[in-house]
Amino acid sequence: MIPVPSGVRVWLATGHTDMRKGFPGLSLLVQEVLRRDPLSGHLFCFRGRRGDLLKVIWHDGQGACLFTKRLERGRFLWPSPADGAVTITPAQLGYLLEGIDWRHPQEAWRPTSVG
Repeated sequence: MIPVPSGVRVWLATGHTDMRKGFPGLSLLVQEVLRRDPLSGHLFCFRGRRGDLLKVIWHDGQGACLFTKRLERGRFLWPSPADGAVTITPAQLGYLLEGIDWRHPQEAWRPTSVG
């Protein structure tokens, strides 16, 4: 789990994002689309078109961090593009990263073996 300091907001970029982008490309999206500062210390989450890949960018004050998670089964629940930028709590981010519906938390399927 990402060590989220208190007072940090978590932003979801609605719609889908090109997952080939790294920190520079995603930071540009944060600035131009979300109208936020990518160096602010907040977490910014992006989901791929298929919905099973998530990227989180975060600047911790010393450098840029890029976290990636791919679900083996299922998809990350994501707001529609009409919702615009959505902010969630760090607890809801924990649910999101586990593949659990962050709006109505319930435990999801968990793999028992690799492959």
